[in-house]
Amino acid sequence: MAAGDGAAEQSRLAAERVTRLRRELDQAERTAHAWAVGAAGEALVAKKITELEGLGWLALHDVHWPGRPKANVDHILVGPGGIVVVDAKNWSGEVRLRAGILRQNGYTREPEIAGVLQQSAAVAALLDPNHRRLVQGWICLVGQPELRGTTNSGIRLQGLNTLVPAVAALPAVLDTALVPIIHGYLQQALGGTTSPQLLTTAQFVPQQRSAGQFGPPDAPAATLRQWRSRPAPTRNTGPKRSSRGRSKRPSCLAALLQFLLVIVVAMMVINYASQYRPAAPTAPQPTPSISQAPPPR
Repeated sequence: MAAGDGAAEQSRLAAERVTRLRRELDQAERTAHAWAVGAAGEALVAKKITELEGLGWLALHDVHWPGRPKANVDHILVGPGGIVVVDAKNWSGEVRLRAGILRQNGYTREPEIAGVLQQSAAVAALLDPNHRRLVQGWICLVGQPELRGTTNSGIRLQGLNTLVPAVAALPAVLDTALVPIIHGYLQQALGGTTSPQLLTTAQFVPQQRSAGQFGPPDAPAATLRQWRSRPAPTRNTGPKRSSRGRSKRPSCLAALLQFLLVIVVAMMVINYASQYRPAAPTAPQPTPSISQAPPPR
């Protein structure tokens, strides 16, 4: 090793570390900015929603996402028009809805649409079956205050300025006496310190639970995949096969006897037909005339 090689190597490693830390810092700054922008958007939507209080609507803000301990639901409205789950989005750039597909700066936002669908479904799962159909999923676009529309999956899009009129225009489907009851129930279920659990197919682990073991985190999905890909049930090849074999032998023997019987009958018919001769007709005898009659004695 030449003089200075060790220091050069340490300098190179230090420079790589600086570059990596700068990338991590830039990512952290972008994340912090996104969270700050999102929080500002949620605050604007929450302030706008207060205009609905005089119309019989009650609101919940920043509550637990049922079944998702580390996620939250921005806003839930309960009123005469039903239960509306509102996800606030403070997006920049060009946001458009074309042919039912939401795009931001040319990129599809289907994952966000799917997230709202999952939120509304999770909230609906907590309600009585008669009230689940009253849950809707909406997105409020803060940076596009006049945008409105509906995606292919049924998620409604409203701008910050169109949100309140759209909610107020919903037809009455919920008894006003039930509005505070449902609101209080959701506040108690979603406003606590922990997220409520939901029973879904993700808990389908019959083998592990019967043995008292829950397995790895992906065990439920793996169990479902294994159950779906199981081979089709096959017939038992044990005693049933021998019984089928025994049942086939008498049937074959009966068929053979029937065939021989048919042959014997056919031969008898042929033999009888060959020996049959129709009787010759009797020649008519002439009636004796008077001249030929014997003289009387």
